[in-house]
Amino acid sequence: MGHHVLAGNPPVELCLRRSPRARRISLRVSGLDGRVTLTIPRGVTEAEALAFARSRADWLRDHLAGQPDTVAVGHGSEIPVEGQFLRIVPGTGRRVLREADQLCVPGPADTAPARLEGWLKARARDRLAAASDHYAGLLGRRYSRLTLRDTRSRWGSCSSTGALSYSWRLILAPPQVLDYVAAHEVAHLAQMNHSPAFWTEVTRLMPDYQTPRGWLRREGGALHRYRFSD
Repeated sequence: MGHHVLAGNPPVELCLRRSPRARRISLRVSGLDGRVTLTIPRGVTEAEALAFARSRADWLRDHLAGQPDTVAVGHGSEIPVEGQFLRIVPGTGRRVLREADQLCVPGPADTAPARLEGWLKARARDRLAAASDHYAGLLGRRYSRLTLRDTRSRWGSCSSTGALSYSWRLILAPPQVLDYVAAHEVAHLAQMNHSPAFWTEVTRLMPDYQTPRGWLRREGGALHRYRFSD
C-alpha cells in the first residue's frame, strides 16, 4: 500500500490500495481514526485515481473535520462492538440490549457510560476466555488465570506463570482481531519470546494471523478514542 499527500489546507494523507476486484475508484474514511484509503481498480492509473481524489478534496476535508479526537460515550453516540458500529439509545428494563444497529441502555442518561463499560467488559471477558480456551486446547497447554485491563501500551500479555492479561477494548474490534490477540498470547505459553518458533506456533493456531495483525496496527490505536468516564 502506497501513500500520497493531497496538497491543500490542511493536507490530507491518502493510503493507496490497488484492488483487482474493485469496479471503480473509491475513497473511504475510517470510522475509527479518520484514515483515508483510495482504492484503485485494475486498468486505472495512479494519476487518474489521484485526480478523482482531488475532485473530492472539499468533501474529504469536511468529513475529516467532523471526526473528533475522542468520543464521549452516551445516548446518541456510536461505538463499535465486535467491529460493527451501534448507536446508543435509551432502553427499558434492567439490562443493556442490542437490537439491530442499536444498543439500548436503561436508566438515567448520566449512568449510561458506566453501564456500557460494564456490559462491554463482561462481553470481553466471555469472548476472550472462550478464545483463550480454544487456542490453549489446540496448543495442549493451560493458562493459570485471565485478567482484563485498559492499557494503551499493549493489547495482551502472558506471564511466566501462565497468567493471561488482555485489554477489554478488544471487544470493540472485529472478532478476528480479538481472536488473533488471544492466539498470540496463548502461543507464549509454549514460547516466551518472539522467535521464529513463536511465530510458527501463532501460524499453527491462526494461519491468517497477518490480516488481523495488520488491522490492529492500522486501526487499533483508535479504539482508545471512546471515553466512558471523565
